[in-house]
Amino acid sequence: MATTHAVPLMKSEILRAYASKTPGSRALHERAETLLSNGVTHVGRYLLPHPVYVEHAAGSRKWDVDGNEYVDYFGGHGALLLGHNHPAVVEAVSAQVPKGAHYGASHALEVEWAELIHELVPSAERIRFTISGTEATHLGLRVARAFNGKRKIIRFSGHFHGWHDHVCFPPGGAPGIIPGIVEDTLIVPPNDMAQVEELLASRDDIAAVILEPTGATFGQVPTGGEVLRQLRNATARHGVLLIFDEVICGFRCSRGGAQGFYGVKPDLTSLAKVVAGGYPGAALVGRADVLSMLDYRKVEGDIQPPPVLHQGTYNAGPISAAAGIATLKQVRNTDVVEKAKRTAAAIRDGMNAVLRRRGLGWCVYGEFSDFHIYCGNASPEDIYAGRVPWSQLKGGISPRLVHKMRAGFLLHGVDIVGWPGGVVSAVHTGEDVRRTVDAFDATLEMLAAEGEF
Repeated sequence: MATTHAVPLMKSEILRAYASKTPGSRALHERAETLLSNGVTHVGRYLLPHPVYVEHAAGSRKWDVDGNEYVDYFGGHGALLLGHNHPAVVEAVSAQVPKGAHYGASHALEVEWAELIHELVPSAERIRFTISGTEATHLGLRVARAFNGKRKIIRFSGHFHGWHDHVCFPPGGAPGIIPGIVEDTLIVPPNDMAQVEELLASRDDIAAVILEPTGATFGQVPTGGEVLRQLRNATARHGVLLIFDEVICGFRCSRGGAQGFYGVKPDLTSLAKVVAGGYPGAALVGRADVLSMLDYRKVEGDIQPPPVLHQGTYNAGPISAAAGIATLKQVRNTDVVEKAKRTAAAIRDGMNAVLRRRGLGWCVYGEFSDFHIYCGNASPEDIYAGRVPWSQLKGGISPRLVHKMRAGFLLHGVDIVGWPGGVVSAVHTGEDVRRTVDAFDATLEMLAAEGEF
């Protein structure tokens, strides 16, 4: 990990150089700080001395307000499997915009969108559209509790399921979360099947188990197929629903998501990001009998409301539906999923070669269209064998080092995610890989000069 002799943030030459390169971003952030919390609209965009402000994007690249060009690995927070402004998505959205953004009525595009999801995702017998992944997981837990008539859920530490009250707190709770919700949420360490088995065997009040099937977050703390198979068997045996949160990994592991890749079929699945092609859109999908909790009932010649009421002004909006259809057709009909995975593997290989050449014990790991930079002494094999504590993998890097690393990459024309790492699109090129590896090498040089290792 980082040494105790590292240069403090406010004296960092890396951050000073980044600030000098981005005066337009600095000016916009000064305005934003008077209006927005921390001057940002998403916690993941917070960066000292200021975030980068983007003016436009295309393909695998984006350009900030100062005209600086970056290879982009934020990728719309993972939504842009096809990169920015893919021609098929632009054409579909451009054709829909003059037809209307909101009908307040059903439309043909929502049916076609649902048909594609049903075709691609093994668990998708029925589909209910939402706007965001947070809404999809929230609805999934409510539906699960209504279906089973039970209150408690099991989730894994470090797994991300959005920001609603049921999933956004560590063990013991957090400010603003009412005690009853905390008590009804059983949190276990990642991949701890012994504890899950014990809870399922000793209690009769558990409605569901929810997890990111590739691990928290998108494989930063990996979860393998064997754990998923054990979870499927255990939950089925005890009559507990299994929920896969595929908001990030959906359509990034395979055409059918993680469940298609691993051959494990959950009862419910949350989808977002790629499913709507970068536009606001998400879905809860799964078993028809479970999702019947959302159905009106016809009883003795009358109609009764659904057991679970679900509204949503923008559910399956026609513009989002058009973008989603265009994206999922690319997923179904081309090799975009595998292409993104191959490019991510090349990035990981190139970065690890840099680390070996420098004699630095860090590693870069991942399995799909992702890469994760681990700033400790371990190999990818150590990580996948479970020899590195999960708390070291997620949240174990000092914020100081993460800020410097992100600023260093930006200085050299690359924008990474703050976990730190990135998500890769199908349109990243060999030149992007070379530029990314070179930026990593140059950033390590700067970090070494500031005593970070």
